[in-house]
Amino acid sequence: MEFKIIDKEAFTVIGSIREISVKDGNHLKEIPAFWQDCEQDGTLLKLGGLGEGKDMFGICMNFENEGRFHYMIGVESSADTAAMDGFVSRVIPASAWAVFTSIGPMPDAIQQVWRHIYQEWLPTGGYRHAGGPELEVYPSGDTTHDDYRCEVWIRVAKNE
Repeated sequence: MEFKIIDKEAFTVIGSIREISVKDGNHLKEIPAFWQDCEQDGTLLKLGGLGEGKDMFGICMNFENEGRFHYMIGVESSADTAAMDGFVSRVIPASAWAVFTSIGPMPDAIQQVWRHIYQEWLPTGGYRHAGGPELEVYPSGDTTHDDYRCEVWIRVAKNE
């Protein structure tokens, strides 16, 4: 699987957060259910308006609690809009990122990319995970289509 390394300055994301369990692979069901809930309750529509046409993010963060983490659905936007719209804001730190492309319908296509990253690429790719958030970057489009393209971004540092 091909990847590229990019450097990105810190940026602010606003959105909605849910705690997710990894026990027994529950995250593979809980994250898609969270997206579905946000679609049904109008959160995605509201975020799309706040993001002014920018990509939507799925962000895995706060891995301190063993077996659980926080997943945020959000958009890049100014922090001052978060509170007035009932959202939270988080700063994504400046970093070097390994970027992987996912092609295919969600959530299966992106789940395959995640498996590849952790089972194959990180153990042999010459980079180590630098900790902190992990990003899923979703451009607008039909996420159920066979040619839908999105990305997974992992904070990395070169192995020495």
